[in-house]
Amino acid sequence: MINNYSDFRSDTVTRPTEKMRKAMAEAVVGDDVLGDDPTVQKLEALSAELLGKEAALFVPSGTMGNSIAVKVWTRELDEVIVEERSHIYNMESTHMTFIARIMPRPLPSNRGAMDPDLVEKNIRKPSVHFPRTSLICIENTHNNWSGTVVPLENLKALREIADKHGIKIHFDGARVFNACHASGVSIKDYAAIGDSLMFCLSKGLSAPVGSMLTGPQEFIDEARRVRKALGGGMRQLGVLAAPGILALTEMRERLVEDHQRAKRLAKTIATIPGIELNPDLIQTNIIIFDLNHPRLTIPEFLDELKKRRVLALPTRGGIRFVTHKDIDDRDIDRAISAFAEILESR
Repeated sequence: MINNYSDFRSDTVTRPTEKMRKAMAEAVVGDDVLGDDPTVQKLEALSAELLGKEAALFVPSGTMGNSIAVKVWTRELDEVIVEERSHIYNMESTHMTFIARIMPRPLPSNRGAMDPDLVEKNIRKPSVHFPRTSLICIENTHNNWSGTVVPLENLKALREIADKHGIKIHFDGARVFNACHASGVSIKDYAAIGDSLMFCLSKGLSAPVGSMLTGPQEFIDEARRVRKALGGGMRQLGVLAAPGILALTEMRERLVEDHQRAKRLAKTIATIPGIELNPDLIQTNIIIFDLNHPRLTIPEFLDELKKRRVLALPTRGGIRFVTHKDIDDRDIDRAISAFAEILESR
Protein backbone atom coordinates (compact mmCIF):
# COMPACT_ATOMS: atom_id res chain seq x y z
CA MET A 1 0.00 0.00 0.00
CA ILE A 2 1.70 3.20 -1.21
CA ASN A 3 0.55 6.66 -0.09
CA ASN A 4 -2.63 4.95 1.06
CA TYR A 5 -3.41 3.84 -2.50
CA SER A 6 -3.47 0.22 -3.58
CA ASP A 7 -1.57 0.57 -6.84
CA PHE A 8 -2.25 -2.34 -9.19
CA ARG A 9 -1.35 -0.44 -12.37
CA SER A 10 1.90 -2.36 -12.93
CA ASP A 11 4.82 -4.00 -11.17
CA THR A 12 6.86 -1.10 -12.55
CA VAL A 13 5.51 1.06 -9.70
CA THR A 14 7.53 -0.84 -7.09
CA ARG A 15 9.77 1.25 -4.89
CA PRO A 16 13.37 0.19 -4.20
CA THR A 17 13.95 -1.41 -0.82
CA GLU A 18 15.81 0.45 1.90
CA LYS A 19 18.75 -1.87 1.33
CA MET A 20 18.74 -0.88 -2.35
CA ARG A 21 18.73 2.81 -1.46
CA LYS A 22 21.69 2.28 0.85
CA ALA A 23 23.54 0.34 -1.84
CA MET A 24 22.95 3.18 -4.29
CA ALA A 25 24.39 5.71 -1.87
CA GLU A 26 27.47 3.60 -1.20
CA ALA A 27 28.07 2.22 -4.71
CA VAL A 28 31.64 2.18 -6.00
CA VAL A 29 31.43 3.84 -9.41
CA GLY A 30 33.49 4.62 -12.49
CA ASP A 31 32.63 5.74 -16.01
CA ASP A 32 30.73 2.89 -17.64
CA VAL A 33 31.07 4.29 -21.18
CA LEU A 34 34.83 4.11 -20.66
CA GLY A 35 34.38 0.60 -19.28
CA ASP A 36 35.61 1.12 -15.75
CA ASP A 37 32.57 1.03 -13.46
CA PRO A 38 33.19 -1.99 -11.19
CA THR A 39 29.61 -2.22 -9.92
CA VAL A 40 28.25 -2.41 -13.45
CA GLN A 41 30.83 -5.04 -14.32
CA LYS A 42 29.72 -7.09 -11.31
CA LEU A 43 26.05 -6.87 -12.30
CA GLU A 44 26.75 -7.80 -15.91
CA ALA A 45 28.94 -10.76 -14.91
CA LEU A 46 26.30 -11.94 -12.42
CA SER A 47 23.56 -11.72 -15.05
CA ALA A 48 25.55 -13.63 -17.64
CA GLU A 49 26.49 -16.37 -15.17
CA LEU A 50 22.94 -16.70 -13.87
CA LEU A 51 21.55 -17.23 -17.39
CA GLY A 52 24.44 -19.29 -18.74
CA LYS A 53 25.31 -16.66 -21.35
CA GLU A 54 28.73 -15.37 -22.35
CA ALA A 55 28.04 -11.72 -21.57
CA ALA A 56 25.45 -9.18 -20.50
CA LEU A 57 24.76 -5.47 -20.93
CA PHE A 58 22.91 -3.08 -18.61
CA VAL A 59 20.33 -1.02 -20.53
CA PRO A 60 18.00 1.71 -19.25
CA SER A 61 14.80 -0.15 -20.16
CA GLY A 62 13.39 -3.39 -21.49
CA THR A 63 12.25 -1.58 -24.62
CA MET A 64 15.81 -0.44 -25.32
CA GLY A 65 17.07 -3.97 -24.70
CA ASN A 66 14.58 -5.41 -27.17
CA SER A 67 15.24 -2.71 -29.75
CA ILE A 68 18.99 -3.28 -29.54
CA ALA A 69 18.59 -7.03 -29.93
CA VAL A 70 16.41 -6.67 -33.03
CA LYS A 71 18.84 -4.17 -34.52
CA VAL A 72 21.90 -6.37 -33.92
CA TRP A 73 20.33 -9.63 -35.16
CA THR A 74 18.83 -8.17 -38.37
CA ARG A 75 19.64 -5.94 -41.29
CA GLU A 76 17.40 -3.43 -43.04
CA LEU A 77 14.63 -4.93 -45.20
CA ASP A 78 14.54 -8.15 -43.13
CA GLU A 79 11.40 -9.61 -41.61
CA VAL A 80 10.92 -10.66 -37.97
CA ILE A 81 8.28 -13.11 -36.76
CA VAL A 82 6.40 -11.92 -33.66
CA GLU A 83 3.32 -13.06 -31.77
CA GLU A 84 0.36 -10.81 -32.61
CA ARG A 85 -0.25 -9.62 -29.03
CA SER A 86 3.40 -9.42 -28.01
CA HIS A 87 4.73 -6.43 -26.12
CA ILE A 88 7.58 -5.91 -28.60
CA TYR A 89 5.07 -5.56 -31.46
CA ASN A 90 2.25 -3.65 -29.75
CA MET A 91 3.69 -1.58 -26.94
CA GLU A 92 7.23 -0.46 -27.77
CA SER A 93 6.58 2.53 -30.01
CA THR A 94 7.30 0.72 -33.31
CA HIS A 95 11.04 0.53 -32.72
CA MET A 96 11.34 -2.42 -35.11
CA THR A 97 10.46 -0.21 -38.05
CA PHE A 98 11.87 3.03 -36.62
CA ILE A 99 15.29 1.79 -35.45
CA ALA A 100 15.99 -1.56 -37.13
CA ARG A 101 14.01 -0.70 -40.28
CA ILE A 102 12.63 -4.21 -40.60
CA MET A 103 9.10 -5.55 -41.10
CA PRO A 104 7.37 -7.46 -38.30
CA ARG A 105 5.23 -10.44 -39.29
CA PRO A 106 2.68 -11.00 -36.49
CA LEU A 107 1.27 -14.50 -36.06
CA PRO A 108 -1.68 -15.70 -33.94
CA SER A 109 -1.12 -17.95 -30.96
CA ASN A 110 -2.70 -20.05 -28.25
CA ARG A 111 -2.25 -17.66 -25.31
CA GLY A 112 1.23 -16.67 -26.44
CA ALA A 113 2.35 -20.07 -27.75
CA MET A 114 2.79 -19.81 -31.52
CA ASP A 115 2.11 -22.92 -33.62
CA PRO A 116 5.56 -24.19 -34.71
CA ASP A 117 4.20 -25.34 -38.07
CA LEU A 118 2.69 -21.92 -38.72
CA VAL A 119 5.96 -20.25 -37.76
CA GLU A 120 7.89 -22.47 -40.15
CA LYS A 121 5.45 -21.75 -42.97
CA ASN A 122 6.06 -18.04 -42.49
CA ILE A 123 9.84 -18.19 -42.69
CA ARG A 124 10.82 -16.62 -45.98
CA LYS A 125 13.98 -16.67 -48.03
CA PRO A 126 14.98 -13.33 -49.57
CA SER A 127 14.17 -12.49 -53.15
CA VAL A 128 13.50 -9.39 -55.20
CA HIS A 129 9.90 -9.60 -53.93
CA PHE A 130 10.23 -10.89 -50.36
CA PRO A 131 12.17 -10.00 -47.23
CA ARG A 132 14.50 -12.40 -45.48
CA THR A 133 13.19 -13.83 -42.20
CA SER A 134 16.12 -13.41 -39.85
CA LEU A 135 14.65 -13.46 -36.34
CA ILE A 136 11.85 -14.89 -34.19
CA CYS A 137 10.82 -12.95 -31.08
CA ILE A 138 9.23 -14.78 -28.16
CA GLU A 139 7.85 -13.47 -24.85
CA ASN A 140 7.58 -15.23 -21.48
CA THR A 141 5.67 -14.49 -19.32
CA HIS A 142 3.27 -13.03 -21.84
CA ASN A 143 2.00 -9.66 -20.68
CA ASN A 144 -1.07 -9.25 -22.90
CA TRP A 145 -2.16 -12.83 -22.32
CA SER A 146 -2.56 -12.08 -18.59
CA GLY A 147 0.94 -13.11 -17.55
CA THR A 148 0.63 -16.55 -19.10
CA VAL A 149 3.64 -18.86 -19.04
CA VAL A 150 4.44 -20.13 -22.54
CA PRO A 151 5.18 -23.88 -22.26
CA LEU A 152 8.83 -24.88 -22.53
CA GLU A 153 7.95 -27.59 -25.05
CA ASN A 154 6.53 -24.94 -27.39
CA LEU A 155 9.65 -22.80 -27.04
CA LYS A 156 11.91 -25.79 -27.71
CA ALA A 157 9.96 -26.53 -30.88
CA LEU A 158 10.53 -22.96 -32.05
CA ARG A 159 14.23 -23.32 -31.24
CA GLU A 160 14.44 -26.42 -33.45
CA ILE A 161 12.78 -24.57 -36.33
CA ALA A 162 15.11 -21.59 -35.94
CA ASP A 163 18.15 -23.87 -35.98
CA LYS A 164 16.82 -25.72 -39.02
CA HIS A 165 16.54 -22.48 -40.97
CA GLY A 166 19.62 -20.75 -39.59
CA ILE A 167 17.80 -17.84 -37.94
CA LYS A 168 18.02 -16.32 -34.48
CA ILE A 169 15.61 -16.12 -31.55
CA HIS A 170 15.35 -13.13 -29.22
CA PHE A 171 13.63 -13.86 -25.91
CA ASP A 172 11.70 -10.98 -24.34
CA GLY A 173 11.97 -12.17 -20.76
CA ALA A 174 10.86 -8.98 -19.02
CA ARG A 175 9.18 -11.20 -16.38
CA VAL A 176 11.05 -14.43 -17.06
CA PHE A 177 11.72 -15.03 -13.35
CA ASN A 178 7.95 -15.04 -12.81
CA ALA A 179 7.81 -17.75 -15.47
CA CYS A 180 10.48 -19.73 -13.61
CA HIS A 181 8.51 -19.71 -10.37
CA ALA A 182 5.21 -20.59 -12.03
CA SER A 183 6.57 -23.40 -14.19
CA GLY A 184 9.49 -24.80 -12.22
CA VAL A 185 11.71 -24.36 -15.29
CA SER A 186 15.18 -23.04 -14.51
CA ILE A 187 16.32 -19.69 -15.81
CA LYS A 188 19.17 -21.36 -17.72
CA ASP A 189 16.72 -23.68 -19.50
CA TYR A 190 14.66 -20.69 -20.60
CA ALA A 191 17.76 -18.71 -21.58
CA ALA A 192 19.00 -21.60 -23.72
CA ILE A 193 15.99 -21.08 -26.02
CA GLY A 194 17.10 -17.60 -27.05
CA ASP A 195 20.24 -16.49 -28.81
CA SER A 196 19.68 -13.39 -26.71
CA LEU A 197 17.45 -12.74 -23.72
CA MET A 198 16.37 -9.50 -22.07
CA PHE A 199 15.00 -9.37 -18.54
CA CYS A 200 13.85 -6.44 -16.40
CA LEU A 201 15.24 -5.49 -13.01
CA SER A 202 12.61 -2.80 -12.47
CA LYS A 203 9.40 -4.84 -12.37
CA GLY A 204 8.82 -7.54 -9.78
CA LEU A 205 12.49 -7.51 -8.82
CA SER A 206 11.94 -3.95 -7.56
CA ALA A 207 15.07 -2.15 -8.74
CA PRO A 208 14.33 1.51 -9.57
CA VAL A 209 15.46 1.29 -13.19
CA GLY A 210 17.15 -0.95 -15.71
CA SER A 211 17.11 -4.19 -17.67
CA MET A 212 19.75 -6.69 -18.72
CA LEU A 213 20.44 -7.89 -22.25
CA THR A 214 22.32 -11.19 -22.39
CA GLY A 215 23.87 -13.24 -25.19
CA PRO A 216 27.13 -14.17 -26.91
CA GLN A 217 30.13 -11.91 -26.34
CA GLU A 218 30.25 -10.74 -29.96
CA PHE A 219 26.55 -9.88 -29.83
CA ILE A 220 26.97 -7.90 -26.60
CA ASP A 221 29.97 -6.04 -28.02
CA GLU A 222 27.83 -4.84 -30.93
CA ALA A 223 24.88 -4.21 -28.58
CA ARG A 224 27.08 -1.88 -26.57
CA ARG A 225 27.77 0.16 -29.71
CA VAL A 226 24.06 0.35 -30.54
CA ARG A 227 23.23 1.34 -26.96
CA LYS A 228 25.65 4.25 -27.29
CA ALA A 229 24.11 5.27 -30.61
CA LEU A 230 20.65 5.31 -29.02
CA GLY A 231 21.84 7.56 -26.21
CA GLY A 232 21.89 4.77 -23.63
CA GLY A 233 25.55 5.11 -22.67
CA MET A 234 25.60 6.26 -19.05
CA ARG A 235 28.49 7.38 -16.88
CA GLN A 236 28.55 6.63 -13.12
CA LEU A 237 26.10 3.84 -13.72
CA GLY A 238 27.10 1.87 -10.65
CA VAL A 239 24.56 3.91 -8.69
CA LEU A 240 21.84 2.11 -10.69
CA ALA A 241 23.65 -1.21 -10.99
CA ALA A 242 23.95 -1.61 -7.22
CA PRO A 243 20.20 -2.12 -6.63
CA GLY A 244 20.16 -4.36 -9.70
CA ILE A 245 22.57 -6.72 -7.96
CA LEU A 246 20.27 -6.88 -4.95
CA ALA A 247 17.29 -7.41 -7.26
CA LEU A 248 18.93 -10.55 -8.61
CA THR A 249 20.35 -11.88 -5.36
CA GLU A 250 17.55 -11.06 -2.92
CA MET A 251 14.27 -10.39 -4.72
CA ARG A 252 13.69 -13.34 -7.04
CA GLU A 253 12.35 -15.80 -4.49
CA ARG A 254 9.59 -13.51 -3.22
CA LEU A 255 7.86 -13.37 -6.64
CA VAL A 256 5.80 -16.39 -5.62
CA GLU A 257 3.98 -14.15 -3.12
CA ASP A 258 2.78 -11.95 -5.99
CA HIS A 259 1.42 -15.01 -7.80
CA GLN A 260 -0.45 -16.19 -4.72
CA ARG A 261 -2.07 -12.81 -4.19
CA ALA A 262 -3.03 -12.48 -7.84
CA LYS A 263 -4.71 -15.88 -7.77
CA ARG A 264 -6.63 -15.02 -4.61
CA LEU A 265 -7.84 -11.75 -6.09
CA ALA A 266 -8.80 -13.38 -9.39
CA LYS A 267 -10.67 -16.24 -7.73
CA THR A 268 -12.73 -13.85 -5.62
CA ILE A 269 -13.63 -11.15 -8.15
CA ALA A 270 -14.53 -13.78 -10.76
CA THR A 271 -17.62 -14.55 -8.65
CA ILE A 272 -18.89 -10.95 -8.74
CA PRO A 273 -21.56 -10.18 -11.37
CA GLY A 274 -20.19 -8.11 -14.23
CA ILE A 275 -16.67 -9.52 -14.13
CA GLU A 276 -15.71 -11.80 -17.02
CA LEU A 277 -12.70 -13.79 -15.85
CA ASN A 278 -11.60 -17.40 -15.69
CA PRO A 279 -9.40 -17.50 -12.57
CA ASP A 280 -7.91 -20.84 -13.60
CA LEU A 281 -6.00 -19.01 -16.35
CA ILE A 282 -4.13 -16.76 -13.90
CA GLN A 283 -0.64 -18.20 -13.53
CA THR A 284 1.58 -15.35 -12.37
CA ASN A 285 1.07 -11.75 -11.24
CA ILE A 286 -1.09 -10.28 -14.03
CA ILE A 287 -4.89 -10.40 -14.11
CA ILE A 288 -6.69 -9.20 -17.25
CA PHE A 289 -10.47 -9.32 -17.22
CA ASP A 290 -13.40 -7.78 -19.03
CA LEU A 291 -16.30 -5.82 -17.60
CA ASN A 292 -19.83 -6.65 -18.72
CA HIS A 293 -22.13 -4.36 -16.81
CA PRO A 294 -25.30 -2.64 -18.09
CA ARG A 295 -24.65 0.65 -16.28
CA LEU A 296 -20.85 0.93 -16.08
CA THR A 297 -18.17 1.41 -18.73
CA ILE A 298 -14.55 0.50 -18.10
CA PRO A 299 -13.48 4.16 -17.61
CA GLU A 300 -16.34 4.69 -15.18
CA PHE A 301 -15.44 1.55 -13.27
CA LEU A 302 -11.78 2.57 -13.02
CA ASP A 303 -12.86 5.96 -11.76
CA GLU A 304 -15.03 4.34 -9.09
CA LEU A 305 -12.08 2.17 -8.05
CA LYS A 306 -9.86 5.24 -7.78
CA LYS A 307 -12.40 6.92 -5.50
CA ARG A 308 -11.90 3.90 -3.25
CA ARG A 309 -8.11 4.29 -3.49
CA VAL A 310 -7.56 1.36 -5.85
CA LEU A 311 -5.58 2.04 -9.04
CA ALA A 312 -5.61 -0.10 -12.19
CA LEU A 313 -5.21 0.38 -15.95
CA PRO A 314 -7.35 -0.25 -19.01
CA THR A 315 -5.76 -2.60 -21.51
CA ARG A 316 -6.52 -4.72 -24.52
CA GLY A 317 -9.09 -7.22 -23.31
CA GLY A 318 -10.48 -5.00 -20.58
CA ILE A 319 -8.77 -4.09 -17.31
CA ARG A 320 -5.37 -5.12 -15.95
CA PHE A 321 -4.38 -5.65 -12.32
CA VAL A 322 -0.76 -6.48 -11.46
CA THR A 323 0.48 -7.65 -8.06
CA HIS A 324 3.99 -6.85 -6.85
CA LYS A 325 6.20 -6.21 -3.82
CA ASP A 326 4.25 -3.17 -2.68
CA ILE A 327 0.90 -4.95 -2.77
CA ASP A 328 0.10 -6.86 0.41
CA ASP A 329 -2.92 -8.76 1.71
CA ARG A 330 -4.57 -5.53 2.87
CA ASP A 331 -4.45 -4.23 -0.70
CA ILE A 332 -6.07 -7.41 -1.99
CA ASP A 333 -8.82 -7.08 0.61
CA ARG A 334 -9.35 -3.41 -0.30
CA ALA A 335 -9.67 -4.27 -3.99
CA ILE A 336 -12.13 -7.10 -3.32
CA SER A 337 -14.26 -4.80 -1.15
CA ALA A 338 -14.19 -2.09 -3.81
CA PHE A 339 -15.31 -4.52 -6.52
CA ALA A 340 -18.18 -5.75 -4.40
CA GLU A 341 -19.27 -2.25 -3.35
CA ILE A 342 -19.24 -0.90 -6.92
CA LEU A 343 -20.76 -3.82 -8.79
CA GLU A 344 -23.14 -5.43 -6.33
CA SER A 345 -24.85 -2.13 -5.53
CA ARG A 346 -25.79 -1.34 -9.14
